[in-house]
Amino acid sequence: MTDKDATSKFQIHEAARDGKRNDNLKYTNETANPKLADQKDDDERLPIHWAVSYGHLDIAILLASQKNFDPDVQDGSGWTPLMIAVSLKDGEELVDLLLRKEADVNSKNFNGQTALHFTASKNNLDVARKLLDSKPPASTRVKDKRGQYAIHRAAAVGSVPMVELLLKNRSPLNPSDIAGQTPLHHAIAEGHGDTAVALLKAGAETDKKDVDGCLAMELAPDAQVKKFILQTAEREGIDL
Repeated sequence: MTDKDATSKFQIHEAARDGKRNDNLKYTNETANPKLADQKDDDERLPIHWAVSYGHLDIAILLASQKNFDPDVQDGSGWTPLMIAVSLKDGEELVDLLLRKEADVNSKNFNGQTALHFTASKNNLDVARKLLDSKPPASTRVKDKRGQYAIHRAAAVGSVPMVELLLKNRSPLNPSDIAGQTPLHHAIAEGHGDTAVALLKAGAETDKKDVDGCLAMELAPDAQVKKFILQTAEREGIDL
């Protein structure tokens, strides 16, 4: 394929990525080959993936208005447009658009992760609520290929509100990932004492060991974090 052929073939992808609402994107009525919008480029992405990745809402709306638009189409890593949207700092309107198009909130990428995993990682609390309130709702009980649930990620980034929201929506509290680590292990290892205390108040088990034989408290990065957890737990009446 010549450079000219490649440019022609992927012109819609380029326009979607660059945010150019020009003739390349007027394929609904004008282009000679509307199937261009359904073709994957060399990165195995469709135009909708690029439009969402770069936050181009107007172009995403145009693409989503197509008769045969598939909101759950996956790129080369299994990511759907919704997974990309929830990972953006300002992607809430894109999330709303994709949910209106009935995107599957529980679709998994090739690593077994759902949109809720990425929402938890980015601590996008408002987006998490949207996913959990959707019909059907996002499940908090999906683990990825590393054995991690969304709550593992929420604990690792130290988000007490996200942890509490996930638990309120039936997230398991003490699941072990493939490294044998629970959310409590992750929270303490990353130095998030307040998140560790929130997990302990919810009933997190303190006697579970990871594959290296370590208890969660043994993973505290320094004495200060450990002291904070112990003192706060004592004040809260939590028996460690």
